[in-house]
Amino acid sequence: CKAPLNAGQVHHTHDNSTVKTALSEGTALLCCARPLNDAAFTTRVAKADADYPLKKLPTRIASITSVADDVLVVKLQLPAAEKLAFKAGQYLEFILRDGSRRAYSMANAPHSLANGNQLELHIRHMAGGLFTDALFGVEGSKLAFVKEKDIMRIEVPQGSFFLSDETQKPMIMLASGTGFAPIKAIIEHSIEKGLTRPITRYWGGRALKDLYMHELAQSWAAQHSHIHYVPVLSDVLDGWAGRTGFVHQAVMDDVPDMSRYEVYTCGAPIVVSSAQRDFVAKCQLPDTAFFADSFTSAADSA
Repeated sequence: CKAPLNAGQVHHTHDNSTVKTALSEGTALLCCARPLNDAAFTTRVAKADADYPLKKLPTRIASITSVADDVLVVKLQLPAAEKLAFKAGQYLEFILRDGSRRAYSMANAPHSLANGNQLELHIRHMAGGLFTDALFGVEGSKLAFVKEKDIMRIEVPQGSFFLSDETQKPMIMLASGTGFAPIKAIIEHSIEKGLTRPITRYWGGRALKDLYMHELAQSWAAQHSHIHYVPVLSDVLDGWAGRTGFVHQAVMDDVPDMSRYEVYTCGAPIVVSSAQRDFVAKCQLPDTAFFADSFTSAADSA
């Protein structure tokens, strides 16, 4: 939602590092910017698509599975008669009882709904987070504990993070933590459709446990010659023979010239903003070839 501010002034309803970076660049974050006078922006407009209508739906929590100390895989059962249409990479919002919302990317591709009509989410615990404290059963949570068989309300599909079909450029897909979720959906969609655009997948975490579906990512690379997988850990442990350091720096080391690539990046705001800044400034990536889903949270904002 970042857009160059060409004229006028805005006030941001949030005050954090992402907002400060936007202001220093002469841009505004349209999700939380309020105009103080007549203002003009340059934006990428996401066109409405009648084939993917936005819906408010009831859903039942079918299962909650721990895949890491701080990550749960949550599966949501849609109504039996619901024929949900969405694009791989998009997200949904939970509508909580107080009217607040929490957004999570869908980790499964649309074709998977044919097998059970369930949506898959990868949710990381954010200490102090209203929804995740309740989901992880933290004592003192301000929200009633969220558990299997609970009925929730969602609004879906949302977001403009999905695979571009306007080019056959090779793709770099970069994720940190649970930013793996929408990347997983996009890759499974591309495999289902028989697409063979080259994909190099980077997944960054502190330790190997943070790459909570490491074997699945390895299997894609083993089974499909156009997919490559590069795991990167920032905290080096004995026995790890793979790449280390910052994940976006590993991409730059491997691909110093990104002028002919598209980049899809998901995860922590610092990873997304660092990748965008450095890939464009240092690696000749066209700014129109950078697609991102930054996982900002209410807990982080607070």
